[in-house]
Amino acid sequence: MNFNLTQIPERTSKPRNAGVTMVMDKGLSINEVKDFISVSGPHVDIVKLGFGTSFVTPNLREKIEVYQSNNIPVYFGGTLFEAFLIRDQFDDYINVCKDYNIRYLEVSDGSISIPHAEKCGYIEKLTKHATVLSEVGSKDAAHIIPPYKWIELMRAELEAGSSYVIAEAREAGNVGIYRGSGEVREGLVQEILTQIPEEKIIWEAPQKAQQLYFLELIGCNVNLGNIAPYEVIPLEAMRIGLRGDTFNLYLDKK
Repeated sequence: MNFNLTQIPERTSKPRNAGVTMVMDKGLSINEVKDFISVSGPHVDIVKLGFGTSFVTPNLREKIEVYQSNNIPVYFGGTLFEAFLIRDQFDDYINVCKDYNIRYLEVSDGSISIPHAEKCGYIEKLTKHATVLSEVGSKDAAHIIPPYKWIELMRAELEAGSSYVIAEAREAGNVGIYRGSGEVREGLVQEILTQIPEEKIIWEAPQKAQQLYFLELIGCNVNLGNIAPYEVIPLEAMRIGLRGDTFNLYLDKK
């Protein structure tokens, strides 16, 4: 850090297993990626090339190599996995990931319906090639999954080989673990945490109020995802009590 301050909570160090910040890149240019890394690189653990943007991104290979040369893993959004799968191109998906040297893979079923045993089978297959993140939850706001089912799905996917399960919220933060207003479904989250280890969950939390909720609930080393590139520094400050929302979280109470 740039100067000394006492009463700052201890953040895990990179490469870290907890306290992960996953950033969603929805179309940054190569120059924007370089600028982003110059400012936020130390605080970014994984970058997701959102949904299917990698299919239409110019100079994709060069862009991925910029991230990778700065020790920031990149992966394709789960929607791209689903797009390959529904077209019966699973093996093509694996070959594309190998071609681009992608070491993280996301398995999701937010846009298509996959029998859960089959989804877990894909997770098992992909763990032979890379670190797997699997997403639980639907992108359809009308599809409400009860808490016991979230727990059942998450547990099965971790047992199938996922390194993390991602709690679905979309890039807007208004489905899955959130209501349409963006409000956290607190009962759902707290019930999940009675059964699934917090360090194994990445909570998609694109909105500041959502990030704050998880920081207050779990602490500065909670795993958060779908963070916008320009929100990484503000989030890191909030994680350690240097933003008004968390200013008093870590101060000694006298």
